[in-house]
Amino acid sequence: MDISAITLFLAGDVMCGRGIDQILPHPVHPQLFESFVKSARDYVELAEGQSGPIPRPVGWDYVWGDALAELNRLQPHARIVNLETAVTARGEPWPAKGIHYRMHPANVPCLTAAGLDCCVLANNHVLDWGYDGLSDTLATLRRAGLRTTGAGLNQAEAEAPACIEVPGKGRVLVLAMASDSSGVPPSWEATAERAGVSRAPDFSAQAAQALAARAAAARREGDIVVVSLHWGGNWGFQVPAEQRSFARRLIDSGAVDVIFGHSSHHVKGIEVYCERLILYGCGDLLNDYEGIGGYDSYCPGLGLMYFASLDAQTRRLVNLTMVPIRVQRFQIQRATDDETAWLLATLSREGQRFGTGVEQRNADLLLRWT
Repeated sequence: MDISAITLFLAGDVMCGRGIDQILPHPVHPQLFESFVKSARDYVELAEGQSGPIPRPVGWDYVWGDALAELNRLQPHARIVNLETAVTARGEPWPAKGIHYRMHPANVPCLTAAGLDCCVLANNHVLDWGYDGLSDTLATLRRAGLRTTGAGLNQAEAEAPACIEVPGKGRVLVLAMASDSSGVPPSWEATAERAGVSRAPDFSAQAAQALAARAAAARREGDIVVVSLHWGGNWGFQVPAEQRSFARRLIDSGAVDVIFGHSSHHVKGIEVYCERLILYGCGDLLNDYEGIGGYDSYCPGLGLMYFASLDAQTRRLVNLTMVPIRVQRFQIQRATDDETAWLLATLSREGQRFGTGVEQRNADLLLRWT
């Protein structure tokens, strides 16, 4: 590893509620309010029907599987994920939402087992169980030593960056916003008097300027600033022009170094702009979707662990190593050779419009850019 670099581990949606919560030692009541599925245990049965029996209860590190060895091998200085799960056993399901994710607070060791530093909460599931659920989520994560950003008991708290100290190298700041395009309603926006999420009203130049100003106000000389954006729909490789403009404006401001985008359930094309990394869609790292059909062409069971190394002085991207993974029996596993080939081909195809390509080195994928 380059000793002058800071390496960030970035991962898209981590959904450890619903079926996954049911295999952990302290599951919440399984009742759901979905159109067709009324018990979270049904998602366990779907996964078992496709891949075989899942032990119950599992250990705290079970869901991470091969990911733990990869984290140990690549030794990132900061570990940042989008946590798309309320952590609560209280609250009422948000009315008319349909899909509600939650994990019991006593199961939070399954997050600390991976040594996570920051859980981004600006997404379309953190308020699934109302304001009581959000309050529990914030309190539980903080008691466990996990930093949060993107949601809070008021606007100031929701907009405050998470700060990760990297001994001998400086700080990593993480700011987060979610957009209505990812399913975040206006009523979820935090205000001075109301809990909620940090919400992007749109992707205009004015919105980018406001977010960049927040980043500039928080950063100190030598800081690396990551902006997490939960945006867009679940399916589709297209990157809207407004998203690309928004990301580039943030980088042009000089206050933002990495764009960490997610919401899509599959990987999307990657851009390097002015030597800064833009991840438009990281895909999912962990979910309970195994056994659910309908989007096979996107290979939603596949994903990536992103390890971005940035020069500690210039904050430019030095390299991006991606570890191909699959989720099977609610556990992260290394992807097979064929699955790795699909990810390589997809990233290469989708990256062409951004001037990026991918090559394979041993079992890893490496980004190449012009």
